[in-house]
Amino acid sequence: MEAIDSILGVIDDWIWGVPLMALILVGGLLLTCRLKGLQFSQLGRALRYMVKNEKGGKGEVSSFAALCTALSATIGTGNIVGVATAVVAGGPGALFWMWIAALFGMATKYSEGVLAVKYRTVRKDGHVLGGPFYYIERGMGRNWRWLAKLFAFFGMCVGLMGIGTFTQVNSISSAITGFFDPEKAATVSLFGMDYSWATVIGSLLLAVLVGLVVIGGLRRIASVSEKVIPAMVVVYVVFSLILIGANISKLPDALLTIVQSAFGLQAAAGGMLGAIIVAMQKGVARGIFSNEAGLGSAPIAAAAAKTNEPVRQGLISMTGTFLDTIVVCSMTGLAIVMTGAYQVPGLEGAGVTTAAFQSGLPFIDGQVVSFIMMACLALFGFTTILGWDYYGERCLEYFSNGSRRAVKVYRWLYIAAVFIGPYMTVSAVWTIADIFNACMALPNMVALIALSGLVVKETRSYFTRLKEANGVEADMAPRPDDSADWKMPKNDDDDPDAEAAGGSKSWEMEPTM
Repeated sequence: MEAIDSILGVIDDWIWGVPLMALILVGGLLLTCRLKGLQFSQLGRALRYMVKNEKGGKGEVSSFAALCTALSATIGTGNIVGVATAVVAGGPGALFWMWIAALFGMATKYSEGVLAVKYRTVRKDGHVLGGPFYYIERGMGRNWRWLAKLFAFFGMCVGLMGIGTFTQVNSISSAITGFFDPEKAATVSLFGMDYSWATVIGSLLLAVLVGLVVIGGLRRIASVSEKVIPAMVVVYVVFSLILIGANISKLPDALLTIVQSAFGLQAAAGGMLGAIIVAMQKGVARGIFSNEAGLGSAPIAAAAAKTNEPVRQGLISMTGTFLDTIVVCSMTGLAIVMTGAYQVPGLEGAGVTTAAFQSGLPFIDGQVVSFIMMACLALFGFTTILGWDYYGERCLEYFSNGSRRAVKVYRWLYIAAVFIGPYMTVSAVWTIADIFNACMALPNMVALIALSGLVVKETRSYFTRLKEANGVEADMAPRPDDSADWKMPKNDDDDPDAEAAGGSKSWEMEPTM
């Protein structure tokens, strides 16, 4: 196992080296400059749009519902465990680089939302298909279809062996074991190692619950996510604010520590550059893991929004990065740095965050804090598992030209991955996730940079029409449709959740121009 961890570590260090980090950060900076800092100047408007649905928009779900779907997949264990892992491995400075990646990432997420709606396909029955694979193929041209296929392949892998399964269930099982059997007194030998019965029972129960929802199809996934995620977000945010408020005197020193660590000012002589690179690497990687800006997953959900304006949905999409990283991840990171939990020997993953809240909230019983953290991790992780099954299936549908059989096999493999996740080491799980994240982000970032001119054009068009209408959306002129006219699939029954009779499905799209 140590040899595997070592090999994975080498691959992770190589793929998450300076070139990819530069591509993501420079890509976000480029989009920020070309859009003239839109994520800062239009944040207020974006937050208003988030809770105000567009009237008469075409799509499957409201813009707010599309955002909630994306948030159900992003606000998960990455906000609790991922931040802790980044701070432990890269120092407090990792949180600073997470913020930087998020601020630029808002422009990236905005661009993803714009392109997702612009190049989506709306079927006659109202079913919407969209995502990076479509804006790569239809925006960059059919000669780049191989890049779209590459994105779809790695998207399946991220869901099956990355964000979607291993990391989530591993974190959930660790939290369950830490609460019910912290001393691992009741163990059983599996795969040559001893595991707590809490881990075994928890993994079985989680696999069954995931199976019941996933096999039921995408409508059931959406229904469960919409009910669970809002309540847990509110609970976690409230407890985080209480912790920060109770330790407010430590906040200035924590912020100073974060900045100093980000620029290697706390490293020993000669180690400054290395400290900066490690902090940047862990911060950017975990930031993308958490908010998924540049990863290309959120556009799959954004494409389904009921809207006729790509820019409007782009603004709503970028609020997801703001809420996920600038708000929720910041609370976790500040709690860990303010309490010094990242310096406690032997702690990793969920244990670091739990220790931070137990230390920072001494007036609340430690068992109560531990239970709340376990519940947040379990429910956050559960909704993320469901959300990434949706993303993975959509990627597979594009990759396999809509094969229903492939989707059904994928669902069972997905459930199996949920079951085996707890038996992998924490370091291996997060390293695998980082590797697949990078492979998925690369083709998406190439497409975003290549199509940045189109994003700017759409943005100018929207705000020009909005200005002419004196800021009243209802009075805006219709958006000019300058996209190519595409033929729809001949078979109208290619939804994998439909119960129609068999027959091969094809989502091949041929231009009519």
